[in-house]
Amino acid sequence: MFIRSERLFLRPGWPEDWQELFTRIADERIVRNLARVPWPYTAEAAHEFVGLPQDRRYPHFLITLPTSEGSRLVGCIGLSPVDDGPGEESIELGYWIARDQWNRGYATEAARAMLSLARTLGHRRVTASHYTDNPASAGVLRKLGFHTTGQVRPRFSLGRGGLFPAEIHALTLSGGSDCDGDQVGYAA
Repeated sequence: MFIRSERLFLRPGWPEDWQELFTRIADERIVRNLARVPWPYTAEAAHEFVGLPQDRRYPHFLITLPTSEGSRLVGCIGLSPVDDGPGEESIELGYWIARDQWNRGYATEAARAMLSLARTLGHRRVTASHYTDNPASAGVLRKLGFHTTGQVRPRFSLGRGGLFPAEIHALTLSGGSDCDGDQVGYAA
């Protein structure tokens, strides 16, 4: 499965992507804001990530920027299942952007495309969290229409090596077009 947005191309990782992935994410300022990524990040972890199987209901993608010279990896984005208790089902949106690509709107654009895909896949509720010392991610979530749930929970960070406060946000997906009406193309 592939997603095309206005500027970005979201695609699965391939074995040959491991080195660029390693170069882009091996930055403590990125990893410290992620729950499931170890620090220091290793080449072995990059190999493992690009080899992960895709789940059609919970896909994860490399975020790439097509250029005249090819494409450049700018980050990753994915959906994960969340158990909200009996009768409740939601998914969690997670993402990161390489530091030299911050403040260009790539996280927001990629997340809009993923939310559109989530709606197409039949998901109705999406959660996302950010560590409280990462206000930039809170800004991305606000732009996407997420609302804070009012909950701050301790969340383990593999990169930080412990529990740290994370603010929880939620978004209910309605039928129809994607967030803000952007044009998004999919290919299987």
